[in-house]
Parts: sequence; structure tokens; C-alpha cells
Amino acid sequence: MENYVTKMCDNGTIAVDDTILVKDVQATAGSRILEGFKSLFSAEAVVRLEDKGYKISGKTNVGEFGLDLVGEFSHYAPQAGQLKGAAASLVESGEVKAALAVDMNGSPRRAAALSDVDFLKPTYGTVSRYGVISCAASGEQIGVYAPDAEGIKEIMSVIAGHDDKDGTSLPDATYNYSVDADVKGKKVCIVKELFDKADDVTKAKVNAYADALRSIGVTVDEISCDLFEIANTAWQILMSAETCNNVSRYDGVKFGHRSSTYRNIDELYVNSRTEGFNFLTKAVILYGSDVLSKNRYKDCYDKSLRVRRVVAEGIAKIFESFDAILTPVCSAVSYDAYDIHEAFGKVFAESEFTAVANLIGIPALVSGGVQLMGKSFDESTLLSLAHSVERKGE
Repeated sequence: MENYVTKMCDNGTIAVDDTILVKDVQATAGSRILEGFKSLFSAEAVVRLEDKGYKISGKTNVGEFGLDLVGEFSHYAPQAGQLKGAAASLVESGEVKAALAVDMNGSPRRAAALSDVDFLKPTYGTVSRYGVISCAASGEQIGVYAPDAEGIKEIMSVIAGHDDKDGTSLPDATYNYSVDADVKGKKVCIVKELFDKADDVTKAKVNAYADALRSIGVTVDEISCDLFEIANTAWQILMSAETCNNVSRYDGVKFGHRSSTYRNIDELYVNSRTEGFNFLTKAVILYGSDVLSKNRYKDCYDKSLRVRRVVAEGIAKIFESFDAILTPVCSAVSYDAYDIHEAFGKVFAESEFTAVANLIGIPALVSGGVQLMGKSFDESTLLSLAHSVERKGE
């Protein structure tokens, strides 16, 4: 009876991006290759929200497999003009209480900054990935958009926790999140190398956020760290390799788009994938195939795995002295539409701001158009820092 009453409650509407499965709803990950596919089950995060009385309002467009900047290259809703993320825009407008999105290469974090809403990519393994259309399993994670830190805390408290159906799920049954931790005396650092790669308006946002932190008793210092460029290179190699493997299942045979022009099984595979994937996805597949090849595996893929450990150790060293890292999340405060043939290079450059969190699994929170990264399982510090700044601005 108690469970039934809980389900009947209306705690608000939640949007879900199209890389997260919802039972009997089309799931395409923004790609023609999955055209017409409907899932037979819902993602674990969706089930948990529905069990607590939240309503799923619908799906939001994403760029094909989440590989672009903010969702501009969805097969179903390609963007022109100034680019915006669909889920972030819904939260910004107040049409939904919050939204779920998969952060694989920083796209939701960039979208949150452009729409001036909050987004948390939590510690890897704290939210079940069961029901995610997977591309890069070792770094992708379901995160939450909300208008503010309190909204993120509310949704995270529902969806986080162990799930037997997800082999990457960590063992803790629940996680406690707070926005009210005492932040006075906390120490935050700004990474000079990332700060210098942003435009003047973005730099001003970071400086203003640093001043807001200082005004509530937080110490903010600048440091130099060369790990972010290295981390980005390593993550793009690993992400491309894992994506190459994961999308190999889309062959035009079992589900999704099937070419109408073929004479044999090989042509069915080739034509379906040629028609079904966009240029950016094809570029990632080719790059992933290359780094996994016999002649390149050791120098590229294997070395990136070792770099992952080096980066993790280096970032842990920073957290011995600081409680959070403050960085830009984008190089600019807006993006204009561009040709898809430029996408691979553009995404690579912008991912330098976001790749560390995906590579080593630490939490990253976007708030006020900037990014705060913290130690694993220390989301409460990030949320409390953001909440204190948000309250100050009221």
C-alpha cells in the first residue's frame, strides 16, 4: 500500500535525454541508425524516479550518441543559429523540474553553462548505467540538470545507489547529498592552463565566481597543472575506441535503420551503417579502429590506460591541498552553428575543459556558467559551494 501511495504522488516532471531508455518510448540516441527502436524496459534511474512519484515528461534530443558539443547534430533536430542543449533549455524555461542526461564527453556540462542552469556529473559508479545506450562505458555517467544545487540534491538522492543490473555500479546502497555543508575555510584552485584557453567573457565569469567564493570565506588560489591537455588526449583515444566497439552492434539486421539497397549481407552492413551514422560518428569509429589496430594498440590505447592512472594520481595530489578545482567548462559563452566536418576538431578542443572528470570518474558540477570538480564521493562539497554562491546572489 505504501509503495502504491508513493507512486501516486506527483513530485514533478523530469525530462530524459534520448540516450536513456524509457519503456515503450522511442530511443534513438539522436541517430538514424536507431530509427524506430522502442525499448522494452526503462533505465534504472527512470524506474527509481517513477517509484518516488516523479513523472517522465518525455525525451529530449541529443547529438548523435552524445559526441558533439551540445546536441547540434541530432538526426531528428539539427540546429542552426546559436546552439543550445535541449534538456538544459527545458530546465531553464521551467517546463520541467529537472532532467537526466548521459555525460560521456562533456556535452551536458557545456549545455548547462550555455543555458545558465546547474548540471552534476556524479562520481562514476554511483548512479546505475543500466538502460543507457552505451558508447564509452568506462567514463559515461548519468547526471542531473536542475535550476539550482538544491534541485540536483533532490534528484540525486533518488537515483543514486547500487544496482545489481549494472556491473559498474558501486556497492553502497545509498548516498547522502547535502547543500548545507560548512564551506567557510574551504580551498579552491583555478587551473591557469585552462583559464588561459577561455575567452575574455568566460574568464570574467570564472573571476566573478572566485570573488563570490571568497566573499563567503573560501580561499581561491591559482595553480599550474599540465594534466588536463594530457587527460583530454587519453580520454579521446579511450572514448573513440570504446565507441567503435559499442556501435558495432548497429548493423541493420536486428533493429533500427536498414538500408533498402543491398545484394548480400556485407552490403547490408556497409550501406546501413553508411546511411545511419553521421560524419562525426564515422570519424570517431575510424579513429577508434585505428587506435585499436595491431600497429597502434600499444602506443595509443594501452598508453592511454596508463595515462589514466597518472592523471588520477596527479589530480589526487591537487586534492591534498584543495577541496575543489574551479575551471571554465567552455572556451566561450555561446556557440554558433558550424559544419559537421569541423566537429571532430571542435569537440576535441572543447573537451579539454571536461575530459578529466570522464577519464578518472570524479564528480563535476556546472553552476553559474563555470565548473567545479571535486574528489570522488565529495559531491556535497561541490553542491554546498554552489548553493552558498546561489543564495548570495538571491
